Amino acid sequence: MKIVCLLLMFFTLSFAADATIEVTKKVDTLPALAVEEASISYDETFKMQFFKSIIADLNVISLFNVDRHYRKVQFDDTNVLVENKDMTYVLRYKMFEDDNKALNIEVKLFRNNASVFDKKYKISKKNIYMFASHAIAYDINEFMGEPSVEWMKRKVVFSRIVAPQKSEIVIADYTLSYQHVAVKGGFNVFPKWANNAQDSFYYTSLDGKKPTLKHLEVNTGKNKIMLSSDGMLVCSDVSEDSKQLLLTMALDGQPDIYTYDISTKKYKKITTYKGIDVNGQFTSKDSIVFISDRLGYPNVFSKKIGSNSVEQLVFYGKSNSACSAHGDYIVYKARESSSAFSGNTFNLHLVSTKTDFIRRLTATGVNEFPRFSKDGDAIIFIKDYLGQSSIGIIRINHNKNFLFPLKYGKVQSMDW
Repeated sequence: MKIVCLLLMFFTLSFAADATIEVTKKVDTLPALAVEEASISYDETFKMQFFKSIIADLNVISLFNVDRHYRKVQFDDTNVLVENKDMTYVLRYKMFEDDNKALNIEVKLFRNNASVFDKKYKISKKNIYMFASHAIAYDINEFMGEPSVEWMKRKVVFSRIVAPQKSEIVIADYTLSYQHVAVKGGFNVFPKWANNAQDSFYYTSLDGKKPTLKHLEVNTGKNKIMLSSDGMLVCSDVSEDSKQLLLTMALDGQPDIYTYDISTKKYKKITTYKGIDVNGQFTSKDSIVFISDRLGYPNVFSKKIGSNSVEQLVFYGKSNSACSAHGDYIVYKARESSSAFSGNTFNLHLVSTKTDFIRRLTATGVNEFPRFSKDGDAIIFIKDYLGQSSIGIIRINHNKNFLFPLKYGKVQSMDW
């Protein structure tokens, strides 16, 4: 158990022309957008919940200077409210409940007082209203002709520490407004989506004599054991076709990275350094990036699977203990301070394998476990600051960060 705890600490402590160059969109250069509410069902509390959700999503897509005033209107009114006549855009929506208790939403987008976009949405239950809000923001982003924000509609799975040696694995939307506890009881960590459909995930159970990798089907609740290992066992990545896993195991006393074939149930060792190699991430079908202490401190390296050669990728920072890669870009966590008597600052940095530029993405607190979205448009990460655990979103090409605090517990690890 000692090696497990030490390695847990290692893991967790562990695009313009060039996205490493900051892109700044000043608020006063963005078109103004107001929101008008025209619902005919639901109480005022729920109406305000949805209003706050759509305001948040519209801010995250970073295309507008969003007005936060809550104003009511009749949905079929020809003109926007007089208070909004100077707004470039006005989003008007109407919520109503049908005979099956489903939430229906009608949306209109006005530009200069003329309707330019309309669409209807329907979800089965009002308690998952945030996914309708995310879909509306996604569609408006598409209508504006901007790069896709498909990640807004994806779910996040994370492990939440709720007591010593006790955790829950939670499925949530990216804002944490929706949360479903999928695994509770015991000490379960490092969840990882098993496929792009997000209908199952892997996680490590530390309740038995050996760390055990499990697979949970979300819809059925079916839980099966994949394999167990002495010392450590973590699934750090899944191949694009969902057929191969990257595992960190300590079969020889030191952690190394292995591939695991789902169909044959066989694993193969791909790093052999007599130290610590962890947190492997696929960059292609036959290459990975990973964290290693082969320089005497944690840093980011890459290698071809089957090759003995290893390449150092990051040259800034002396404790670079977590990373994620997308195309030519790498986001990694680096320690920015070294205090023996108070908390240290760990920030995220973005580098390109094609240039020497380094871009710092965060400024305060402990920022860790970065993960690129599938399209590379955004980075999700964990932030701990002043005793508060949050999930953060970085819009790389908009130079904006957004934080969504956890109501209780502390995020241990997550996947997007």
